[in-house]
Amino acid sequence: MLFPSPGEMARFSKPQCRVLLEMDGDRPQGKRRDMCMYIFNDLFPFSGRWTEVFQKEVLSSRLETTHILARAITKAAQPPQAWVLVTGVAYYQPSLTAEYDEDSPGGDFDFFSNLVTKWEAAARLPGDSTRQVVVRSGVVLGRGGGAIGHMLLPFRLGLGGPIGSGHQFFPWIHIRDLAGILAHALEASHVQGVLNGVAPASTTTNAEFAQALGTALGRPAFIALPSTAVQAIFGRERAIMLLEGQKVVPRRTLATGYQYSFPELGAALQEIIA
Repeated sequence: MLFPSPGEMARFSKPQCRVLLEMDGDRPQGKRRDMCMYIFNDLFPFSGRWTEVFQKEVLSSRLETTHILARAITKAAQPPQAWVLVTGVAYYQPSLTAEYDEDSPGGDFDFFSNLVTKWEAAARLPGDSTRQVVVRSGVVLGRGGGAIGHMLLPFRLGLGGPIGSGHQFFPWIHIRDLAGILAHALEASHVQGVLNGVAPASTTTNAEFAQALGTALGRPAFIALPSTAVQAIFGRERAIMLLEGQKVVPRRTLATGYQYSFPELGAALQEIIA
């Protein structure tokens, strides 16, 4: 198994990460199905201010840990067949008009995009002995925490609404589909390169998302959170992620044959709050 040594991993106390390896004991003799997947519990933590110290910690923890894993795979006598990394759609520049698929440029305009660029570069392996996949995830919607966990209380109280203008795009994905895309990337030998981990209907704006969540909860959702308040609460860098967004489409994800369980926002929200 390609775990870093306990000493190396102990250096990174937060954010927590998960390294998932599948080593099938019942595979046919002589055929490897070893796979490695690396996921942070919080790709970009949803709450709190992004101070300079915290930004440095986020950057070093992701890059150094990924370097350790990539080196372990490279040095392995029998490297895994697949190596899957989950990053984020922050790679693409926020825009009210542009549409991004997996071949679109990005990655060099602010802290978040630079983080994703360096993170994906740290994971890159030499040669082609291991199939490499990067899943750029949107906002993950699921029960028990994450983005929805922070939204439910104000929305249940009828105090929810759009953030800022509400015109910014809100690329999202149901947690079951993110897990499905990861399994698809691991198991389907033709899948490689970048996949956008967003729902096909992720061209939703923030205002449309707020309205859909309010409808799912049977509550009004028209109390907007002003941009100035967002910046005051979260700081400039953190506010960018809330006030700006990208229109991201999963063109290659669909082309590889992945079938979504929750392609539409309404059904996804109904399942989450049921």
